[in-house]
Amino acid sequence: MGGPLGSGRDFLGPFFDVDGGTLTFRDAHAQRLFREFLDALEVTQLGGLKAPLVCTFGLSAHTLATRQNWDIHRDRHGTVPEAFLRSALFTDLIRASVRGALAFYAHTAAHGLRVLAPLPPQRVPGMSDPAVFFAAQDIVGAELATRGIEIVDVRDKVTDGTGHQRAAFCQKDDTIHGNDAFGRLVVADLLDHGL
Repeated sequence: MGGPLGSGRDFLGPFFDVDGGTLTFRDAHAQRLFREFLDALEVTQLGGLKAPLVCTFGLSAHTLATRQNWDIHRDRHGTVPEAFLRSALFTDLIRASVRGALAFYAHTAAHGLRVLAPLPPQRVPGMSDPAVFFAAQDIVGAELATRGIEIVDVRDKVTDGTGHQRAAFCQKDDTIHGNDAFGRLVVADLLDHGL
């Protein structure tokens, strides 16, 4: 779940409701696709899944790292200080920013679902602050791990010495997404996880 349902930023804040154990997406398009997904697997609700769920909710670190959101925290050199990025305040801000996704993963954990979360391409567009991107991604990953989510991480295969995605794994004319070569590595890793 993720990309086909909508843009990553749509799944950061509250985006679903639960009534009587039944999860419903607030966006009608996402809800229609979700129902089609469940129907295809012949289950009535998310808790009935027998197969692992692959989900990318909350992992759009480039959105969390939007530069203007962090301007108030910059030092006189225009940098977001490393001490701030390691602070409890920054952690709380990131947790609050992805509260909807974290609630979704808490819901899947409560139903005993196996969830795999592939990290996104390590691409930091110009609108985003690289230091915030990487720090936020680490916090979200740690939060998912505490909820039993298995992180699918191919960074060691696709990044350079700075932690950024190598050109061979980037979608051309796109500052955010990976290409087919990146996708194949993610699928291979998912298969290695027993998907």
